[in-house]
Amino acid sequence: MKTVVVYNSQTGFTRRYARWIAEGTQADCLPLSEAKKKDLSGYEAIVFGGWACAGQISRIGWFKKNMPAWKGKKLIVYCTGGSPAENPAVQDFLDQCTRELEAGHVQVFYCPGGFNYEKMPVPSRVMMKLFVKSLEKKKNRTEEEKYMAEMIASSYDITDRKYVKPILEALTDQ
Repeated sequence: MKTVVVYNSQTGFTRRYARWIAEGTQADCLPLSEAKKKDLSGYEAIVFGGWACAGQISRIGWFKKNMPAWKGKKLIVYCTGGSPAENPAVQDFLDQCTRELEAGHVQVFYCPGGFNYEKMPVPSRVMMKLFVKSLEKKKNRTEEEKYMAEMIASSYDITDRKYVKPILEALTDQ
């Protein structure tokens, strides 16, 4: 199946997963900036990867806008984020931001990434550091808020190839 993996990555986690998916399927792998300039109609499967940002998947609008033109193709979206896959909030996030995708028969997956403050643009870095400080100063913090503040206080990487396995399986299912 001729496949393309398109990704939008800020600090490298989404790109890493895109490359792993492309390796596993012999797919073409393109950053979104390049994919926007290409005609993707020759592909039988289109995989889009973006990162979790403010309750949405980054640049998902591009994918949604093009979905009607890709009718009949296998469509997959994966999202990377800083939360471990087992965090119940991950499924809540996916349910909330992907209803429209699932109605269009798009399969959606989550791949844990991490935080890389060194590669983050300054505005994002400042926003995240302010968020951490607000969590730390909050009175009557929940255990989840304490855990989150501790986890995102510094850079970390929780990527793992095992999270592309369900995506690869979805691409080979007929």
